Amino acid sequence: MQIATYEKEGTLIINIIGEVDLYNAPKIKEVINDTIKKNFTKFIINMNEVTYIDSTGIGSLIFARQTILAAKGSLRLINIKDSVKKIFELTKLNNFFTIYNSESEAIASFSK
Repeated sequence: MQIATYEKEGTLIINIIGEVDLYNAPKIKEVINDTIKKNFTKFIINMNEVTYIDSTGIGSLIFARQTILAAKGSLRLINIKDSVKKIFELTKLNNFFTIYNSESEAIASFSK
């Protein structure tokens, strides 16, 4: 798994690439903890290139959401592929996370 981040319109975009599993999911927690310290309050996790996610990966996303909310921030997920989206639907996490189809939609949602 690789993680790349950049800022756009005051929002931190986190691109996750590859498989999110037991071995690399802690990187997500690390990135969230590091960027919270930089006073970001708006976060988007782009899952366009996530090919697989296991329970540890889902746990890391839940941790990210809870940590961001505790810091008075907001999190959006975008571009979830069908294979990963099925997992979100089966576990009802599609109701737990705010999910958008594009970066522009997610950024616009912060100002609503």
